[in-house]
Amino acid sequence: MPKNSKVTQREQSHEHVTESVADLLANEELLDYKSSSLTVGAASEKKVPQIEVPENDGRPAWNSKLQYILAQVGFSVGLGNVWRFPYLCQKNGGGAYLVPYFILLLIIGIPLFFLELAVGQKIRRGSIGVWNYVCPRLGGIGMSSLMVCGFVGLYYNVIIGWSIFYFFQSFQYPLPWSDCPIRKNGSLAIVEPECEKSSATTYFWYRQTLNTTSTIAESGGLNVKMTLSLLVAWIIVCLAVIKGIASSGKVMYFSSLFPYVVLFCFLVRGLMLKGSVDGIAHMFTPKLEKMLEPQVWREAATQVFFALGLGFGGVIAFSSYNKIDNNCHFDAVLVSFINFFTSILATLVVFAVLGFKANIMNEKCVSENAEKILGYLNSNVLSHDLIPPHVNFSRLTTSDYAELYGVIKTVKEDGFARLGLDPCLLEDELNKAVQGTGLAFIAFTEAMTHFPASPFWSVMFFFMLINLGLGSMIGTMTGITTPVLDAYKVQKELLTVCCCIVAFFCGLLFVQRSGNYFVTMFDDYSAGLPLTVVVILENISVSWVYGAKRFMQDLEDMLGFRPSILYFYLWKYVSPLCLIVLISTTVIEMAISPPGYNAWVEELAQEQFQSYPPWALVMCFALIAVAMLPLPLVFIARQFNLMSDGSNKLAVSYRKTMMKDMSSLEDQDEARSILGAKPGEAPSSAAARRPFLTPGSNKPLDPNSLSPNICYGTGYQNAAISPTTPSTPPTPATPESDS
Repeated sequence: MPKNSKVTQREQSHEHVTESVADLLANEELLDYKSSSLTVGAASEKKVPQIEVPENDGRPAWNSKLQYILAQVGFSVGLGNVWRFPYLCQKNGGGAYLVPYFILLLIIGIPLFFLELAVGQKIRRGSIGVWNYVCPRLGGIGMSSLMVCGFVGLYYNVIIGWSIFYFFQSFQYPLPWSDCPIRKNGSLAIVEPECEKSSATTYFWYRQTLNTTSTIAESGGLNVKMTLSLLVAWIIVCLAVIKGIASSGKVMYFSSLFPYVVLFCFLVRGLMLKGSVDGIAHMFTPKLEKMLEPQVWREAATQVFFALGLGFGGVIAFSSYNKIDNNCHFDAVLVSFINFFTSILATLVVFAVLGFKANIMNEKCVSENAEKILGYLNSNVLSHDLIPPHVNFSRLTTSDYAELYGVIKTVKEDGFARLGLDPCLLEDELNKAVQGTGLAFIAFTEAMTHFPASPFWSVMFFFMLINLGLGSMIGTMTGITTPVLDAYKVQKELLTVCCCIVAFFCGLLFVQRSGNYFVTMFDDYSAGLPLTVVVILENISVSWVYGAKRFMQDLEDMLGFRPSILYFYLWKYVSPLCLIVLISTTVIEMAISPPGYNAWVEELAQEQFQSYPPWALVMCFALIAVAMLPLPLVFIARQFNLMSDGSNKLAVSYRKTMMKDMSSLEDQDEARSILGAKPGEAPSSAAARRPFLTPGSNKPLDPNSLSPNICYGTGYQNAAISPTTPSTPPTPATPESDS
C-alpha cells in the first residue's frame, strides 16, 4: 500500500482513534498468518485490489511441467474414457454425437477447467481453502467437493480391485473365462447350466468373480477374493499418495503414458482382425437426426463435465502446487484436447475389437442356423427346391445365408416363426450397446479369448485399466488430503493412512456378494447431481461474487497476458446457463425414471431390472443430501457468525466489499464516512497500530484463538486507544456489516 494513503480518525468518549485499511492489514501481518496480502492503489490511481500470494510459502512444487501435465491427464483420463464415451457414441448417433460433445467441450469444459486451474494456482490451496478465500459463505463448496471425492473414491477403488483380480487371472492359458466349467453328475459330465444359458465370460464375471446375489437386499456375506483385491488396491493408492507430488509425479510418467501404449497396440492389432473395419464404420457413421434430440446434448454435457474431473477438487489440488506465473490457460486447453483425443482413440479400439467380436458371433449364428435348415431339409419340413444352386452349406457365407433366409421367409410366410431362424445380421450385433463393467469384464474379455496369444493381451488390457484407475484415484485422494493438510497441522503420512484404512472398511460394503449393486447405486446418485451443483456454485462465486472482470485482471497479472474476452462471457453467462439447464434436466430425469438396478437372476442366467426397496431408496437420496449438505450449513453458520471463515485472513469477498469503491471516491468526506469517521474531520498525521481486542474486553485478542467474523473474513474487532491515557481501558467498536 502506498505510504501516503489517507487515514481517518474518529472521536469516541473523548478518545482519538487512528485507523485505516493499512492498519488492518498491518495487524494481519502481526498475527503471522500464512496468507496473502492485499495491495490497494491510491485513490487517484483507481486500481483494483489484487490478491498476492507469496510463492516461497514452503508449499511443495512439481519437479517439472511435464510431471504436472501428466498428473492432470492421469486424473482426467480415466475408466470413463474407455467404457463410457464409446457407449455414448454408439447410443447417440455415432459420429453425429461428436458434434455436440465438441461444442460443449469448448463452451463448458475448457472454460470451467481453466477456472479451476487458475483459482488453485493463484490461491495455492486445496478446494476448501480456495472457496473459503473467494467467499466464506460459499465455503461449503469445498466441503461438498470433498464429500463427493470420498463417495466416488469408495467405489472407484473397488473397480480397480476387480481389474487387479482379472489381471492376475490373466496369467493362465487358456484364460479361465474361455470355456464354461464342467460339472460332474455321477458318471456324467455336464456343462454348468447357468454358463450354458449365458456365456463363459458372463458366467465368470457374475458367478466366479462376484458370486453375486439375485437382489440387493440379500447380502450374501463378504467375497474373500474381492476383499483381498480391494485391500491391495488401497495399499497401492496409499503408498502413491504418501510419496507426495514429487514422487507420485514420477509415477505419472508410467501410469499416464502406459495406457496410450496399450491403446495403440490394441488399435494396431484390432485393425488386423476380421470385422474390425465394420465396427469402426458402424461407430462413425453419423445419424444426423440424433443431433436434434435434447437427450443427446444432455448426455454430451454430462460426459464433458465428468471427463475433465470438474468439481472433484483434484484439479484445484494439483494446480495449487504450480508456480504462480505458470501458463494455466495453455494447460487447460492442452489437457482438455488430450482428454478428447484419448476418448476418440479408445472408441476406435473398442469398436475395432467389438467389430471383430460381432463378426465371430455372426459367423456362429450363421453356422447354428444352417444346421437348423439342414435338419428341416432332411425332415422334409423345407423343400430342397428352396435352396439356391450356388449355396454350399459346407462353406456358407453370411451373404449366402442372408439370401437363403430371405427366400425361406418369403415362401414360408405363414409358418416361418415356428422355424425359429435368426436373421444373423452383423448390424444387430454391433447395435448391442455395452458400457461400464459389461464392456470391460464381459464383451472385451470375450473378444480377447479369440486373439492369438490371448493371455498377453488380457494382461496388457487389465494392467491398462489399473493404471487408468490409479491415475484418477491419486487425483481423487489428493483432492481429499490437500484441503485437510492446508487447514490443519497433521502429518501427511498419518492422514493418508487413516483415510485409506477408513475407506477400506467402508468399501467392504461393495465386496459383499451384493456389492456390485451398491457400486451402481453410488455411481448413479453420489456424484451426478451434487457435483453439478458444486461446479455451478464455483462458477457463480468467481464470475458473480468475486467478479469476472476482477478475475480477468488477476489472470492478466498472473499469466502476463489477458485471456480472450470470450472467457468473460462464457464464465458470466453461458456456462452458468448451460449448467442450470443440465441440473434441471438431471432432476427431471431422476423424477420420471424409476430408481432401480439390473440384478443377475441365476435361474434365468440374465439381468433383470429391479426397483430399489424402500431402505435402498432412502440410501440413494441420503447420498445426494449428505453430499450437498455442507452448502446450506456453511452458508447459514457463517451468515450468523456461528463458524469461522477458515481462511486465516481477510476473505477475498470481504476485501472486494471493503475496497471496491475506495479507489474511485472523489469526496474524502464520503470516504471517511464509510470508514466510520465524521465528515469534515481531518486525517491524522500518522497511522497507529491497534491491538486486536475481544468484544467487551480490554485484553488483546490471542492470535491463536482468533474468532473470524463472516462479514470481514477475519474476526477482528475495532478498538479505541487513547493516545494520552494508555491505562484507560479502550472501548471496542464492532465493525459494521457488509451486507
